[in-house]
Amino acid sequence: RQRAMIALALANEPEVLIADEPTTALDVTIQAQILEVLRSVQEQRELSIVLITHDLGVVAGMADRVNVMYGGRVVEEGAVNAVFGASHHPYTRGLIASLPRLDRRDRELAPIDGAPPSASDLPTGCTFHPRCPYTIEACISTEPVLESAGAVRSACHRRDELDDVAVELASSATVRTVPAAPQGEPILRVSGLEKRFDVRSKGLLRRVVAHVDAVSSVSFDLRPGEILALVGESGSGKSTTGRCVLRLIEPDGGLVEFRGEDVAKKSVREMRSLRRSLQIVFQDPYASLDPRQTIYQVIATPLRLHGIGNRKERPERVAALLKQVGIGAEFMDRHPHDLSGGQRQRVAIARALAVEPEIVILDEPVSSLDMSIQAQVINLLIRLQETFGISYILISHNLPLVQRISDRIAVMYLGQFVEIADRETLNRRPLHPYTQALFSAAPRIDTDRQLPKKVIVSGDVPSPIDPPTGCRFHTRCPFRQDRCVAEAPSLRRVDGRDVACHFAGEVDLNDLPMHPGETHGSTLNLVGS
Repeated sequence: RQRAMIALALANEPEVLIADEPTTALDVTIQAQILEVLRSVQEQRELSIVLITHDLGVVAGMADRVNVMYGGRVVEEGAVNAVFGASHHPYTRGLIASLPRLDRRDRELAPIDGAPPSASDLPTGCTFHPRCPYTIEACISTEPVLESAGAVRSACHRRDELDDVAVELASSATVRTVPAAPQGEPILRVSGLEKRFDVRSKGLLRRVVAHVDAVSSVSFDLRPGEILALVGESGSGKSTTGRCVLRLIEPDGGLVEFRGEDVAKKSVREMRSLRRSLQIVFQDPYASLDPRQTIYQVIATPLRLHGIGNRKERPERVAALLKQVGIGAEFMDRHPHDLSGGQRQRVAIARALAVEPEIVILDEPVSSLDMSIQAQVINLLIRLQETFGISYILISHNLPLVQRISDRIAVMYLGQFVEIADRETLNRRPLHPYTQALFSAAPRIDTDRQLPKKVIVSGDVPSPIDPPTGCRFHTRCPFRQDRCVAEAPSLRRVDGRDVACHFAGEVDLNDLPMHPGETHGSTLNLVGS
């Protein structure tokens, strides 16, 4: 659909194309394809593009110059490398710091405190001053002018002394390093999980004409206090796997054991009791909250269903939960539509934590939030996890985030795991060609580490109604051989991880020959659509 919209916009051969969030909500592989289409068209037609996006990785990979806006005003502008490498505005620095980066050892991100102002009630002076750690009196009373500062133009009263102030603040900050990987016996074991959905014909009879293999032979375990990430393109079965674990969807096969008990054998009454230990935070906080209920009712309902506290105690419990997730008790009488997206997601997290669960499934918990708010929510989840020893199953397509905060990563493709490894092992060197392509396609702004060659896997994920024979990735893999087409690889131990590839450890996308004129970091189509 996005390609069709690009074609429509180019039909009259314009000189300027305004691309408004052209890759929002797309998988990293499809995102890379769309950006390559735009880059190719721009070069062929000498087209000027105004790219509107909140993804700094996309900006770093596509743009020549960048304007950073806040409160309806441009607060910084300059060449991309100059802005990312030597910013002179606190807001730009905050945006960059809030991104997950692999060159940082602390697990928590560095968010911008507070929330963006309302366009109908902008602060006086510098619109960023209520959230700025460097605010002085002049920032409150006088609007700063966009003036040169080094290689950029910045609208900040303290643009020339920002580095000295930042050093003072950094020297007093405490760096929280990544804790050791969780140990102990798993509290959750999933073995051979299967889920199929029927495809029915149209008309009165509605006969079953095909099946969608959403999840096929998925096995994993989860230890106390561990963060296990499930990553992959849309349609790979990540969310279905999470819902099958909670029995929000009934699995068709396999075993799900929580503390040694088979979840599938539980009755409806027993599952209600069990759900106190197993909770979920959905992707869309607005859709997952009842708009008719107040925030108090949203959080108090699970307390009432599980018999936690009485009528007099529950208001205090709800107020304490809201305080834990960074929202005041004054929000209890409001409705979800009165809150911002970040606040609604915090309420959803408070609701999940209200019953003191042992496992929480986080299904794309920050994909609908701005970058600075994303960092706030992620830090909140990490602190709650470390405080209460909760285990997370994190479902996400934000690969830099996953690589930064998770303990282990499981990569899914067409309903199957293709690689499972701890974070450090996978960051060092992924072995499956799909994992390599997936991670290389993720946009990043890391300027101080050698990134792998940018590789774009052409084409879409095959239909799960009729998955390919053998290795399901072979239709898009540059290393495929006859064995890949005929024989499905099983997960086997290679170099400290489990990987489903006949040639794991023998092939690497970075070893592929490059097309004439290409340089390290350029794009390369592996397989024709």
